[in-house]
Amino acid sequence: MTDAAAPDRIRAETAAPPAAPVPKGARIGAGRGARLARKAGDRAGRLGRFVWSGWAGLAALALLAALWQAGHEAYGAFILPAPLDTLVAARGVLADADAWAVLGQTSWRAVAGFGLAAVAGTLAGIAAGYSPATLRLARPLLTVSLGVPPIAWIVLAMIWFGASDATVAATILIAATPVVFVGAAEGVATRDRGLDAMAEAFGAGPVRRFLAVASRQMASHLFPALALALGTSFKVAVMAELLANAGGIGGELARARALLDIALALAWVLLAVAALIVVEYGLIRPLRAEVERWREAAEPWGVKR
Repeated sequence: MTDAAAPDRIRAETAAPPAAPVPKGARIGAGRGARLARKAGDRAGRLGRFVWSGWAGLAALALLAALWQAGHEAYGAFILPAPLDTLVAARGVLADADAWAVLGQTSWRAVAGFGLAAVAGTLAGIAAGYSPATLRLARPLLTVSLGVPPIAWIVLAMIWFGASDATVAATILIAATPVVFVGAAEGVATRDRGLDAMAEAFGAGPVRRFLAVASRQMASHLFPALALALGTSFKVAVMAELLANAGGIGGELARARALLDIALALAWVLLAVAALIVVEYGLIRPLRAEVERWREAAEPWGVKR
């Protein structure tokens, strides 16, 4: 009996002591760290796919440059300078420190007007989307506001505010707000009311139902409208500066027109478009990717395996 029990006694004596229990705070911290690491990895993946998708945009720009070069060879440098000549002129413009101030002035005016239009159009569109009667009343007003050309609003704003930033901001607000309004209103009005009713049945309040259900469906209509409104903001800003003699890129275009310098005019146009691209792909597109990350599950490379 003693010899048979000896191996068991030896194993019991040499066995490792039981591990100490992990404190609850440590477990919570480890789980939180894992979630943060997973979120950081997801954002890095979306950023990588966003950067990789830029190749399609570069291909489109290369096609545009090829057509531009063909137009230059067909009509000559006085009508349409070559793309390389325009890039050289743009580099010369950027070599001047004052040019950066001009570019920043126009960009700030466009972004400020766009921000006002985005906030006003989104809030009004959400209210109209939840009220069909309001949406029906707003449609004739949208037709009128969209039918009036921006140059008419510029003339009126010049009379009201003079050659100032308020002229540019007011014109952008009037021209871009209807576009955002339509996107927000259509997104809310066409939402899946079944999902909304299901969320209400589970006890979700109006605010939570909007944030979790309606806003995500509205985003598919709102973000294209925001991109269109941003482009409108830059176009209207340059046009208002040109007509109101309010400086900025519009003022530089007026100077290039007086000098009959086509390359300089195209260089400023190119810089305005570059500023638009920077704002869109630095603000609108990343925000849309963050808000609509749930759509990745519907894409072949977004399915969790």
